[in-house]
Amino acid sequence: MTNHWIDLKNTDLALIIGGNPAENHPMSFKWLTKAREERGARIIHVDPRFTRTSAKADIYAKLRSGTDIAFIGGIINYLLQNELYNKEYVLNYTNAATLVNPGYKFEDGLFSGYNAEKRKYKQETWDFQKDPDGKVLKDPTLKNPLCVLNIMKKHYERYDIDTVCRVTGTPKEVYRQVLEEVAKTAAKDKSMTIMYAMGTTQHTVGSQNVRSYAILQLLLGNIGIPGGGINAMRGESNVQGSTDFGLLFHIIPGYINTPKTTPDYVNLAAYLNKEVPKTSFWANKDKFFISYLKAMWGDAATPENEFAYHYLPKYDAARNYSHIALFEAMAKGDIKGLMAWGQNPVVAGPNANNEAKAMENLDWLCVVELWETETAAFWKRPGADPRNIKTEVFLLPACASYEKQGSISNSGRWIQWRWKGVDPVGEARADLDIIYQLGKRLKELYKDSTRPEDAPIRDLTWDYGQGEECDIEMVAREISGYTVADKKPVKNFTKLAADGSTACGCWVMSGMIDETGKNLAQRRDNKDDSPVGNYLNWAYAWPVNRRILYNRASADLTGKPWSQEKADIWWDPLAVDKATGAVGKWVGYDVPDFKVTCGPNAVDGVFDGKKPFIMRPDGLGGLFAAMNDGPLPEHYEPWDTPLEVNPFSGQKLNPVVKVWRPDEQGTPDKFPIVATTYRVSEHWQAGAMTRNIPWLAELFPEMYVEIGEDLAREKGIKNGDEVIVASARGEIKCYAMVTKRFQAFEIDGKTVHQVGLPWHFGFQGYATGEIANKLTPHIGDGNSMIPEYKAFLVNIRRAG
Repeated sequence: MTNHWIDLKNTDLALIIGGNPAENHPMSFKWLTKAREERGARIIHVDPRFTRTSAKADIYAKLRSGTDIAFIGGIINYLLQNELYNKEYVLNYTNAATLVNPGYKFEDGLFSGYNAEKRKYKQETWDFQKDPDGKVLKDPTLKNPLCVLNIMKKHYERYDIDTVCRVTGTPKEVYRQVLEEVAKTAAKDKSMTIMYAMGTTQHTVGSQNVRSYAILQLLLGNIGIPGGGINAMRGESNVQGSTDFGLLFHIIPGYINTPKTTPDYVNLAAYLNKEVPKTSFWANKDKFFISYLKAMWGDAATPENEFAYHYLPKYDAARNYSHIALFEAMAKGDIKGLMAWGQNPVVAGPNANNEAKAMENLDWLCVVELWETETAAFWKRPGADPRNIKTEVFLLPACASYEKQGSISNSGRWIQWRWKGVDPVGEARADLDIIYQLGKRLKELYKDSTRPEDAPIRDLTWDYGQGEECDIEMVAREISGYTVADKKPVKNFTKLAADGSTACGCWVMSGMIDETGKNLAQRRDNKDDSPVGNYLNWAYAWPVNRRILYNRASADLTGKPWSQEKADIWWDPLAVDKATGAVGKWVGYDVPDFKVTCGPNAVDGVFDGKKPFIMRPDGLGGLFAAMNDGPLPEHYEPWDTPLEVNPFSGQKLNPVVKVWRPDEQGTPDKFPIVATTYRVSEHWQAGAMTRNIPWLAELFPEMYVEIGEDLAREKGIKNGDEVIVASARGEIKCYAMVTKRFQAFEIDGKTVHQVGLPWHFGFQGYATGEIANKLTPHIGDGNSMIPEYKAFLVNIRRAG
């Protein structure tokens, strides 16, 4: 989240798309309700199903799953064609005036530079024009046809109301209401928040869905201000924390890129030359990276061995290491072992039948869980023959959140310490203790090895206390950072160095432990005198306790708030900075996301007083920004689509997605119904935490498919009937739940129905049912490779 949960009270309009917060994130609705009661805020809910959030919304706009970019693209077109965007903000704080390479083209769904054989773009023609000195060229008059704003106008002119509604199925009169409400928030005293969840991201265009939201908010001037922002409603209570720590293959903790096997990463100097830019705050990445290497390998990381850079594994850029790719490799026998740590892919993975089958090729499987999940018991799933499965399974009992202590980072980046309530039951242990003991045993095995390939484990810093339990406070201090010579905590990441004198496990969290050794994540001061509600003395937020990211953009070029209604920080020319004695500083209700003494007309190192987006190379919000599948979001149909053609172009599918199983694509002649997956508040994720609790299992004891009344009538299905739901990947048996919440769509001249399936069920626990993800495809987003769970085709018939 660029903002935070409490900040929702400052919004004038909440656009909720791809989520159901009234049911799945109820605390958010406390603050939205406050905004509605105290400032007359309105709520728009965009979703294929009429949910509890829809019931609370002022406007419910239904849309077919997988058409977010069409929906948002139409709003962008409306703002641009009618000049309803925030002109001052757009001209000064975005790259709207920047001139794009004359070679840039967009033709029939494809951007220039596409290689059909490799399913990949060469992105050179998407670059910006530069003068002989390398300075990016701009047209502040916004008249040049190659300036970003005009390229956007041209790109989105196809997204007229008729075409958008023909693709999304949104009623035109409702869509017009959405356009009018959203446009109002371009006013300087208004703001809109966009709230999204997995309904946005779990698509073949998931990353570009989010990009479209960012473009919309930049056009409206809604980034960096109270009540604005792009605010992800995370699917787990600590997903933000796991993301911060780089639990993906392409990054290490703190969103720093993992080295690759290519020549430009051959040594530390090459890595830094490739990864550390000359501009933006990322110019400090060398300090963050080398401090991370020191945290990992301590005294063994020296200038002579490039701070143990070569201990870091390098990944082959030509290979895919995402979830889907790993299970495809498993199916081929390329992977011999798997540790499933708090994850249940037999229920939660896409194309779950094939993922369970792939696990039969493993030599060993280790599952760390509270219960024996479907993944731990994959060898005894219905239809499996244990005699033919070679995999040796280890089940390590983990303890619940109330039986351990540690930090948990919420969606707003607030790092809050959670204390242990009770001791674990039986042999259950905290995850940290399990991994700590595993690490100690590995180090013992390798301690006498002289082989170079064993050095990363042999030299690993792994001393976090004595005994069976890991000293979690020691871990927290390493994460926050310290000076190597005396082990004293650093103030924050501005004190990290690239010479090996500091160590820091995750630079964005630096400062969580202050210079006196106090753990700021444990703070619980619930007093806040500001109108914003930032609560700066409650817990600790990254970076450096900042609550609203890019808050320099909450003030105009002179440093004055756009309006007092939306003030967060501002420039005070008379204020004295205590640290430096300088006169003039940024003050306000938040920690400035800027150098505090760099005034509106000043340039200080990588900071330019007029450019608020300090992590961007040009300091400006990126309306036009390169991603794998293009510099602008473009609507493509899902892998399974009910349409024969894409009404926006001749390119039906995202052109860069990896197609793993082309023979498992659903077509509308066999599978005419759109399906999606969702959650219910009575169950949690893949179900292990709730289907093993009798009371919760009793509330929702059976797997079902939710069907609209018209479709049920057409199929001769009644509420409570057993039905078969089939896709190109497989079929499941469950009960029909017939409701008014799914209404038919009129899509490109034909009626299209949609159904929904909760994905919590499996064959273990008190409440059992067939696995919804047996139906979902093994295909993912063109950038993040997140699976496309939210839009696929099925057919339904009565069982028996």
